[in-house]
Amino acid sequence: MEDSVVIQAERIAGYFLLEQVKTSYQIVGKGTVNKVCVVETESRKVVVRMNDSSTFPSFIKEKWCIEQAAAVGIPGPRVLSIGLVNETAYMIQSFIDGDNGLDSTIRKSYVWKQLGEYAKLIHSIQVKGYGENLIDPVRGVFQSPSHPGSDGSWEGYVQYNIHSLTEYDRLIELGVITQKESQRVRKLFENLKKETFRFGLNHGDISLKNTIVSQAGQVILLDWGSAEVSVVPHGDIIQMIQCQILNERPNVDELKTFLDGYGISEKELTALKHLLLLRAFDKLRWAIDRRPDLVEPFAAFAKQVVNRIMD
Repeated sequence: MEDSVVIQAERIAGYFLLEQVKTSYQIVGKGTVNKVCVVETESRKVVVRMNDSSTFPSFIKEKWCIEQAAAVGIPGPRVLSIGLVNETAYMIQSFIDGDNGLDSTIRKSYVWKQLGEYAKLIHSIQVKGYGENLIDPVRGVFQSPSHPGSDGSWEGYVQYNIHSLTEYDRLIELGVITQKESQRVRKLFENLKKETFRFGLNHGDISLKNTIVSQAGQVILLDWGSAEVSVVPHGDIIQMIQCQILNERPNVDELKTFLDGYGISEKELTALKHLLLLRAFDKLRWAIDRRPDLVEPFAAFAKQVVNRIMD
């Protein structure tokens, strides 16, 4: 299987570079969505990321995000080409020399502080709309797909999750919340409707694994596949707290270092816990509707969030 992935990457890179491939290999274990290979010719070295054709809009979004991030001073790879070959979507990026953030010997606190500074810059990028789909790269307009119960807007997202809190709620059946807790959650979500939030671009997966640290100590940010327009700065911070709950990084000190780099304290983010609960419930409802195989882990996570917030 790995050989066929590498051969496909060689073909794509060779067609773009118009040179004979010298060496190539697959990067395994650093990404969970795309197949990633490094391909080298006599004069060039590139990274080829591949997935099925349905993911091509995500590559368009990633290219746009990388270019916008570079414009505000965030180091990243250059996108050399994106396209479709048969049923494969691909992105060719410049190769960046260095160590993955997980493997780098540089102090992790240094990387997290840099990421905090980057997040503030990301949240300053001019965007419009709400959601994970980039529908107009020229004007930077994002959209969230509508579904039964929600028109795809932020208000629709919150209202959908309020309306879902009924006495027949699957979340009660799954043991995530009790009937009494459901009433408390409803009030918390109703209060979110009264909050005035700022919306901006979120990277969606700020983590050590999505960085390369160069020999000179520069932190390069990778992988914009989860980028979306949502509440800032809360969205990216919520994603990191989710990782904490799952016993992943950042740890408590690393998150504090990230917030220091950003220039904000957790105390200033008054709605953070309630937004975390909203996202956990919404993801679980999505799994109930679309991915029954994920219901169990998503329910377990939502229960952890409930325990954290309701105590």
